[in-house]
Amino acid sequence: MRSDPRAEPARSGEAVKTDKRRPKEQVVRGIPVAPGIAIGAIYDTTEAPAEAPRRRISEEEVEPERARLTDAVKLSRKQLGKLKMRLSVLPEEAQEELAPLLDAYVMMLGNSRLLRNAARRIGEEHLAAETAVLDESEAIAATILAAKDDDKAGLLRRAQEVREIARRLNRNLLAAPFRSLTGVPAGAILVAEELTPADAALLDPSRIAGVATEEGGADGHTAIMLRALGIPSIVACHGLTESAQRGDQAVLDGTTGTIVLRPGQGALDKAKEGLAAFAKERAKLAKLRQLPAITRDGELVELQANLEIPAELPLIAQAGAQGIGLLRTEFLFMNREDLPDEEAQVIAYEQIVGAMAPDEVTIRVLDWGGEKDLEARAAGIAPTHGGPNPALGLRGLRLLLKRPELLEAQFAAILRVADKGKLRILLPLVTTPNEVKQAREIYDRVARRLRRRGVALPEKLPPLGVMIETPGAALAADAIALEADFFAIGTNDLAMYTLAVDRADAEVSHLYDPLHPAVLRLMQFATEAALRLRMPVSVCGEMAGNPRLVPLLLGLGIRCLSMNASSIPRVKQAVRALDIDDCARFARRVMEQSDPERIQELVMGFGQPATDKAKG
Repeated sequence: MRSDPRAEPARSGEAVKTDKRRPKEQVVRGIPVAPGIAIGAIYDTTEAPAEAPRRRISEEEVEPERARLTDAVKLSRKQLGKLKMRLSVLPEEAQEELAPLLDAYVMMLGNSRLLRNAARRIGEEHLAAETAVLDESEAIAATILAAKDDDKAGLLRRAQEVREIARRLNRNLLAAPFRSLTGVPAGAILVAEELTPADAALLDPSRIAGVATEEGGADGHTAIMLRALGIPSIVACHGLTESAQRGDQAVLDGTTGTIVLRPGQGALDKAKEGLAAFAKERAKLAKLRQLPAITRDGELVELQANLEIPAELPLIAQAGAQGIGLLRTEFLFMNREDLPDEEAQVIAYEQIVGAMAPDEVTIRVLDWGGEKDLEARAAGIAPTHGGPNPALGLRGLRLLLKRPELLEAQFAAILRVADKGKLRILLPLVTTPNEVKQAREIYDRVARRLRRRGVALPEKLPPLGVMIETPGAALAADAIALEADFFAIGTNDLAMYTLAVDRADAEVSHLYDPLHPAVLRLMQFATEAALRLRMPVSVCGEMAGNPRLVPLLLGLGIRCLSMNASSIPRVKQAVRALDIDDCARFARRVMEQSDPERIQELVMGFGQPATDKAKG
């Protein structure tokens, strides 16, 4: 939402003589990324542009331009090394957040597609180094963003990683200075057009009261970093830098996503009350971290976290998760032209399993193909031709059984770290019992091969489970349960396939409803099939992270929920206010309904009092 253009800031150097000359109170809205309230003076910061006109070079200039690029790479690596040394003064959570990202940047400054093709463009297209770097980074980013993937935030994050390294290289090529944050006064609210993750690493959370930027998104690396630092922050505040003036007082609310410029007494009083309430609420939720997720009548509920990339590990630790219920391994295969070998996978899994020990980690094997078709083909994972309907094509376990060498390498890497902690393995997009049988045969074969090599494996191999995310799997759950060790219900895809609705399609997204009676009945059928065999069953879709849906899920028999780490404290709060008998009666009432709107009314009516009661 753009700011009111009539609220112009005072001119630079102009003293505030009377209240009448001051612009009035103004509210600018953005996207909340880190909760909390900040009251302080605005400190604006900009970064000098580092743009150069497109430039072509002669044949004689090719080698000198390549040498310039080599020098810029060396300088960039040196800067990242210094930045990594700086991490020691940051909170532990922030250190663990930024270190893997810096490592990824350093890898892109090695023998990467970006540098290889930039050097090629210099020689073949006779482009200046900065032009070649820009063109290649945009080509890679475009390929990433064009992938048909429900995880749009993940695609954008990977594209931004490439662009960030290109930005650093070009600033060094042009000798353009980077943003300086050394002069930010204590207690200030930092305002900028955009902050990079490297900029965020330079922030001192003991001095910065809040952060607001014009650009950015809630799922980017900078947002994750700001959350790890614990600085109240909002992004995408369009028009903010035009209206904010250094020294202006402001109130920032990182929970609602608003920043009030030049607040009146009423806004200040409200902010002070909110600041006190937030501190109280945060202290209350912090106490929950060490408490079990147990209902009032003594039923224990396991709350785990979903993990997209290793950089999210600090957030999981802060949330008090009881392990990782869904580790998506696609991050290992993304943004690269080749496939990660067994050794590379071992290193990645060992880091995550070691960080989470002794808590359980559920690793889902590669769920690729179909909607990730462009990148899958580029990396040599999927066939060179795409099907007419990727979501219904060669993807998930189907693809892995077609390319068993991919599954074998992943099984081997996971088994090699099985002694580092408690592990489970999850198979994606299963539709028939025979697929599970085939996967288990490969699994057992890999285990036998590793034992012959002298690799120490536990006597009992990690459990092999199944994602229930299609109507076919849910309806065949009783048969699939005979072949699997556990179920994980993926409610996002289950709702999509059941209702034939793509949430990313604006024309039909309003029809996406995980509380549709058809979706709930499939969940109930799968859950009951698992419980009859006393087999573990969890929910790992977005439904698991909604406190209002907890009574229904518990009432259906679910005792393990896996969600985004940030949702865990409030879900735990809701769990501790519930009685299982009440939840079971409620679930029976819901399952009798056939009208989605009536189900919605019942859920909202039951869930809200439970949450309020937990807060009290």
